[in-house]
Amino acid sequence: MIFQTPDAYFLVQGASEGYMPLNAFDGALLASGIGNTNLVKMSSIVPPRSQRIDPVAIPFGALVPVAYASISSTIKGQTISAAVAAAFPTDPEMPGLIMEYSAQGPGEETEDICRDMAVHGLKARGLEIGRVESTSVSHHVIEVGAAFAAVVLWTREEG
Repeated sequence: MIFQTPDAYFLVQGASEGYMPLNAFDGALLASGIGNTNLVKMSSIVPPRSQRIDPVAIPFGALVPVAYASISSTIKGQTISAAVAAAFPTDPEMPGLIMEYSAQGPGEETEDICRDMAVHGLKARGLEIGRVESTSVSHHVIEVGAAFAAVVLWTREEG
């Protein structure tokens, strides 16, 4: 089995300038602290009873499940932003829901929209909202820029 069901999560964000859009994206990953891993983009469910942890040092090359938003731009002077939000139900036996959003404009607006999306998604599942956690990042493009935000799912080692 490649993946175990994660029991922890953490939020990261980063932004960067780069030579080309992919280089800017790579720089944003490095700025977020997960740039030397292999991201496995997933749909947006946080397993029940998962605990938020501080970001951990992930082994180089590890397969890392993430729900993320990213945006890149080559429009000089443009502000871009990326956000993620996770809504959690009051019942800890039920899963949380992650939403991702990126746009032109400031991170605060992007984060507000993303939080609303997470709340609406959890309500659509018939679950009562317990709490919402989110993060965002903005970047003012100089030449080629990127912004990245993610919820990283992780399995803590026993012991």
